[in-house]
Amino acid sequence: MSSDESSNAAAPSERRDAVREKAQQVQARQSRARLIRVATVSAVAIAVVAVAAIVVTWAVSSAASKPMLSPQNVSNGGFVVTGVTGAGLTTDDQNKAGTIEGTATPTPTPTATPTPTPTPTERPAADIRVYVDYLSSGSRDFQLANVQQLSKWVSEDAATLTYYPVAMLTSKSNGTKYSLRAAGAAACVATHSPDYFFAFNNTLLTQQPEVDSDGYTDSELAAMAIASGADGAKVVRACIEDQDFTSWAKTATERALGGLPGTDGLALTGTPMVLVNGMPYVGALNDPKEFAQFVLTVASDAAEETPTPTPTPTP
Repeated sequence: MSSDESSNAAAPSERRDAVREKAQQVQARQSRARLIRVATVSAVAIAVVAVAAIVVTWAVSSAASKPMLSPQNVSNGGFVVTGVTGAGLTTDDQNKAGTIEGTATPTPTPTATPTPTPTPTERPAADIRVYVDYLSSGSRDFQLANVQQLSKWVSEDAATLTYYPVAMLTSKSNGTKYSLRAAGAAACVATHSPDYFFAFNNTLLTQQPEVDSDGYTDSELAAMAIASGADGAKVVRACIEDQDFTSWAKTATERALGGLPGTDGLALTGTPMVLVNGMPYVGALNDPKEFAQFVLTVASDAAEETPTPTPTPTP
């Protein structure tokens, strides 16, 4: 009787020990599985970070190893217009544009002897410089209003015209840096097809995308350049799509913000900034008559200030 009671008393205790041991085993397995999961996640995270670091390092080193390319045909950060071919302007359009009337140079009164030989001045009537951002609505308005008379003045050698592509609105294109890329594209055309720079510049301004939009892609910019008549389609396309001159455009913008060459301490504060013989135009951007009058006034003042050359006696 007593032996049966002792065996019955031991059975519950053994069962509790068995349950406890099984629980410990389950807990140990769960702990090991948890450690394995943590280790796996950590390893994956480390691998991702390592790959990202490698990619960033490669990108930085590649960018650092690629020298900043500088465009050709550049003058103090700008491009002188050498031709207006391809701008879509007819002869009638140019004939309707304003004319800069030059100040007549008095003819020396002839004498018997010696005969004076006047030395002509080669200085143009007006030096027009235009700083443009291809995402600036003001730059577009100025171009639309004045493209006809600007092209006429250039064709008649009545003025020199220089455009300075800058990128002040780079952050206004949803991260695509359109202003910077467009300025670099303009530099590509000015380098590889300078006679069609004016036409492409006119296309970029008159077909301007909206602010805070993505703007045109590099492929679209290249297509626009070729459609404007640019020579060497393959070279121009490669230059634009490879963004050869975007770094140069950024540097040129920073330089202009620090000061403009040929001015009395002026710096770029907004676009467009239009200078005539170094004097800023502050009139209406969309009024070609007002701008033409300003150019005429400045050119006339410059002619009056130019000293009359002393005749050289001819034996």
